[in-house]
Amino acid sequence: MKSLRFNLARRAITLQLTSGTSRYGPKPEPSSGEADGVIQESYFTYSENEQSVVDHDVHFRPGIGADGHETYTPRTVIYDLKGGFGTLRKFNALYEIEDEPLHGLWDGTTATHREEAIQPSDYQRRLDMGLPTSQLRDSDVRYWSDFNRVYYNPKSIVQLQEYELNSQIMPFENWEAGEDLFQSLDKEFDLLDRDIRPFVEECDQMQGFQVLTGADDAWGGFAAKYLDTLRDEYGKTSMWVWGIEDCTRVVRQKQLQRACNTAKSLKSIGQLASVYVRIAAPPSTLPGYVKLRSGSDWETTALLCAGFESATLPTRFRADGQKRGSLSLLEDTLNTSDNQNLFELQAKVGHATREANGVSNGEIHGSNGRMQPEENGAADWQPQPAQFDLEYLPRMRDSSVVGPGHIFAQIECERGRSEHDPFSLSLSPEDRLRRRLNEESVVEIYQTGLQFPLLETFPNRLIETNRQHENGLDISTALACNSRMKDHILELRNATCRMMPLGERESLYSDLSQMAQNYSFGFESGTDTGEDD
Repeated sequence: MKSLRFNLARRAITLQLTSGTSRYGPKPEPSSGEADGVIQESYFTYSENEQSVVDHDVHFRPGIGADGHETYTPRTVIYDLKGGFGTLRKFNALYEIEDEPLHGLWDGTTATHREEAIQPSDYQRRLDMGLPTSQLRDSDVRYWSDFNRVYYNPKSIVQLQEYELNSQIMPFENWEAGEDLFQSLDKEFDLLDRDIRPFVEECDQMQGFQVLTGADDAWGGFAAKYLDTLRDEYGKTSMWVWGIEDCTRVVRQKQLQRACNTAKSLKSIGQLASVYVRIAAPPSTLPGYVKLRSGSDWETTALLCAGFESATLPTRFRADGQKRGSLSLLEDTLNTSDNQNLFELQAKVGHATREANGVSNGEIHGSNGRMQPEENGAADWQPQPAQFDLEYLPRMRDSSVVGPGHIFAQIECERGRSEHDPFSLSLSPEDRLRRRLNEESVVEIYQTGLQFPLLETFPNRLIETNRQHENGLDISTALACNSRMKDHILELRNATCRMMPLGERESLYSDLSQMAQNYSFGFESGTDTGEDD
């Protein structure tokens, strides 16, 4: 999994194919430098008697390198601007090719001009030489490639030459610029045929696509057009979008531009994606044990990675092992009314607190910390939503949205806790339907003893708790469908609608109002969300 790889400074777009299996069969034995991805590195096993609970074929693909040896690389496509890949090369040690002289009709003298190469960091140099590496520091990181530990297939690296990273002349910030860039590139190359289809054809039982992209700049427009093309080609396939929004403080004009871009992304992507999760970078409210000392993109990325990677972990469990959830199964659980696809990501280091049938967390009995059906006469006991203290949902500055809201559905993943009984933590289809009709919270729980790995590329002082976590972290995460999403949508609508061009204003207002109505609860279901709140 390359979750720690994407850089929040640019929030470039990454399309990740989530497969069920691979046509190539069992994975080849990875070498020390070949398949040690930033997170998945710790999940690989190298002994015949040891088996990981994670199915690596879900996100990794076997292949053949330039020298004929087997490779094992992420099944992903990464788009970034010129200069955005840092020291990462399209052709690495696994796919090294020699420069061939150019042949053509011209038989005169030729001259080759090369840009000055970006020098690798000391960490990357030691990694390439096979020497011991040490804990990274913030000053060591300039690009996301400075803390990357995995080789990519050359087809995974797509550099967009039309825009340059951090350009002051042509900044990649306007939402429409992303739309125009995709349309021009797709007209020239057919991006799906060139970049996506080769990876899709390798998959059996493909779960779907996961798209990680910036949502408050031009990447939002690029991703919206890309998703529209994907939806035309793969109409019934699950498509999860993780839209990252820069929540650092900027001048008001810049802030309003980001908000308008966010509203356009929400309108367009929200109508196309199976699941759309808005992510704040960094989260606006942090618990005391999270120490964002420098506020760097590296530290912020690591914090987001812990939530994102853990929330999607059930989709990568081995089918013959513990309880497993596919992308389509998770979205079906969260979407309680068939028109809800906007969900919140939450987390808590340690095990989240919960209440069950009015019993506080400290009074719940059972080996897994929950009251069991045979105890206290609770034959009809069902778990209630847990409470989390780290919320990734972006908030408007001076937001008036308060209160926890009603949770329609919540999917929780508890790491560092051994699974007690997979069936007692699962709802039957009948129970799920009954709880939906009674407007009760639908809760699905996944447990694993597998901790979130703390590698040397993870900031060692980012999370400080009383629990010992030298090699791993106990973390609980949740994807939640919450009624307060309505207020967040209306707040964004009201803040941006008047700044939109006249031709877009009415459509944006109507679409966001209808989207908000899908999260009404109780007496709110009959209210008119078309009026300003």
